Amino acid sequence: VIKKTRFPHWDEVLELELAEGEPGEAVLSVEVWDWDIVGKNDFLGRVEFPLDTIRTTPTKGWFQLLPFPSTAENLGGQLGALRLTVRLVEDRVLPPHYYQPLIQLLTEPILCPDQPPAGTALAILEEVTSGESRQDVATKLVKIFLGQGLAVPLLDYLTTRELARTTDPNTLFRSNSLASKSVEQFMKVVGLPYLHEVLKPVVNRIFEEKKYVELDPGKMDLSRSRRVQGDSWGGDTVPGTRISFKGSLSEARVRESSLELLQGYLGDIVDAIVGSVEKCPILMRVAFKQLRRRVEERFPSAQHEEVRYFSISGFLFLRFFAPAVLTPKLFSLREQHADPRTGRTLLLLAK
Repeated sequence: VIKKTRFPHWDEVLELELAEGEPGEAVLSVEVWDWDIVGKNDFLGRVEFPLDTIRTTPTKGWFQLLPFPSTAENLGGQLGALRLTVRLVEDRVLPPHYYQPLIQLLTEPILCPDQPPAGTALAILEEVTSGESRQDVATKLVKIFLGQGLAVPLLDYLTTRELARTTDPNTLFRSNSLASKSVEQFMKVVGLPYLHEVLKPVVNRIFEEKKYVELDPGKMDLSRSRRVQGDSWGGDTVPGTRISFKGSLSEARVRESSLELLQGYLGDIVDAIVGSVEKCPILMRVAFKQLRRRVEERFPSAQHEEVRYFSISGFLFLRFFAPAVLTPKLFSLREQHADPRTGRTLLLLAK
């Protein structure tokens, strides 16, 4: 949602996967809506691209917005226009034997650890990958090494190299290095079903309840009355009814109610995580056990005793659970992005 403008600029990249086979008569439809804080959102128009017309060379420019198909009136471009770039990207997959030399080159430092690490393919990749491509490289590496049954040794290799370069334990795995990104992608690939089992019940409840939550006084809505969906401030009401308060709501009351709601949601999330130890995938447990051992070896002194735990919790919470709470759609926890109210609740929970 881009607020307070009639000329929104999203500057976002969306990737959609096509099913195997011919696209047939399928159509890519991009719709524009005007978001209203009260009442229904207003449809502004749409742009359509038949999938069989999209090519590998980008199609870009200004496209006139079209009305609903049921609208017979010709509005003659009065709905405005949307600037888009649409492109079809094809991944060509060759027979497995074509990739064997590359796989052997990448796995060499894992299978032959006695070789000098400086000149290995993994070490070179670590040096030359930029911030923009690092996540993509990490994703590909994790999938390749998972296919070879070597994902845990890969993570051990990369994290050990980063540990050797780290002098201050407070900065350990804080950057978006290839090691950090690889662990992050490993958790997404291996732990996604586990993540769903742990978080989905609470996330679904947050979306369904649509509670008003705000801690920032500058963003609080202290209006005399409020139209709510289902409930307000924790009390049950008839959906769509107007709740009137005697005088304006105070900041203290809003903050108190918000804290109570956030603590309730957060308590349920923490309880679900703590109670899910046995459900955590074996590969994740093995990888983090090895990581803990490496951290203990690198920082053995008593003053750094907690670093072994922070290194693991940093990955699990900051790069796995918290991002999933913040943007559930990106982790397939929800089919749609959250509305602004629910999104604010998720943001405060993730923080």
